[in-house]
Amino acid sequence: MKKIFFLFMAILAVIYSCSKDKDVDNPNKGEITIEADESFKSVSEALVERYTALNPKTKINLVIKKEDFGLLDLLDRKVRVIVMSRELSQKEKEAYDTKVDLPWKPAKFAADAVLFVVPKNSPLESISMDEIASELQSEKKRFIFDGTNSSNLNFIAQKFSKNPSDLKFSIINGNENVVEQLKNYPDKIGVISYNTISRPYGKEAEKLRNELKILKVVKGNKSYDVSNDSLKNMTYPFTRILYFLTNEGYYGLGNGFIRFSCQQLGQIVVEKEGLQPYNIFKREVQMR
Repeated sequence: MKKIFFLFMAILAVIYSCSKDKDVDNPNKGEITIEADESFKSVSEALVERYTALNPKTKINLVIKKEDFGLLDLLDRKVRVIVMSRELSQKEKEAYDTKVDLPWKPAKFAADAVLFVVPKNSPLESISMDEIASELQSEKKRFIFDGTNSSNLNFIAQKFSKNPSDLKFSIINGNENVVEQLKNYPDKIGVISYNTISRPYGKEAEKLRNELKILKVVKGNKSYDVSNDSLKNMTYPFTRILYFLTNEGYYGLGNGFIRFSCQQLGQIVVEKEGLQPYNIFKREVQMR
């Protein structure tokens, strides 16, 4: 009887193993969850929508979550893919190598930017790098960010070689909310992602653009606007590169989506979002 029982259990184990293999997703079939900061919501949604339309047997659940928490979820294998904008610290890279057990290889797909914005009727036209550094240490807290642990705050802190906790700022949750409520704080300056307003023909993006003025950034003796050229050449001082990280160790749905996003069809989606594609014009986008 014992022999029969163990034989039966062995057969069940084989059946279970086979059924598990059949359920493994691939680029054309399956379901996964990915996470992106709210600052990259528009381009992330557009890429997911296009990919799943081309691959109707796939389902990609896009969860909007603060950048730092997304990284933690990736390391804990709660999600398969995340979108990042800042450089990982050495400790974070080591944690990735240990927990994910894959080479740290970011898949770059777009150039975005962090903008400093004011209400349309504000007399301000520009802000210098020195003024930004000063305001980040001022008790007036003139800068309004979209929250702690967010990509915008992380990127600005990293740009000035500071920890986010060392900076002085105000908070209104959400990039769109920052823009919409800025008129109530005429002495404040909003800090938002370019992707929030970059979609050329999006009604919501157009509405937001009409409510604000983007400040030129003065660096040295030059002032810089955000534009396709300044993103392409990375001359706008707060240009940043968006990239994917994954913990998927095989060519499944996660890697299929990443590959799509970094190749021609995905890069066309990025361009339609008003951002600078990283790989279509790879020779022109320079990492600094």
